[in-house]
Amino acid sequence: MSARRDDGERRAEDRRGLGRVLVALYALFAVAATSRAAVQIGTRFGEAPLAYALSALAALVYVVATLGLARRGPRWRAAAWAACSVELTGVLVVGTLSLADAAAFPDATVWSGYGEGYLFVPLVLPVLGLLWLRRERAAG
Repeated sequence: MSARRDDGERRAEDRRGLGRVLVALYALFAVAATSRAAVQIGTRFGEAPLAYALSALAALVYVVATLGLARRGPRWRAAAWAACSVELTGVLVVGTLSLADAAAFPDATVWSGYGEGYLFVPLVLPVLGLLWLRRERAAG
């Protein structure tokens, strides 16, 4: 009985540790995307309004995902599910459009080229977030 309890406690600690890393990554991207969007919109909005508006949307999504993953409760979990889903959809749609019609994106967004400017982390991060949320729901 104690071995099971130890294994369960170890798994719970692993989930918390992995969850903290995921929240830290989201927080980093929230700061980076918000900063990028603020500079782009504040200095060059007329050059690429679609790209810069999408950068601002990405920033908002990262902030909501960070809060949703970091906080407890069903509303925060729902917010995290929604943010990670929107993020994955955004990365796939914007990534595809930015490659198919480069002229529509004269400057890159966080999600352009499936996040290639950020080593494809924007493509992987929502998948990890959704898997994490699914795992937490199953465990809890």
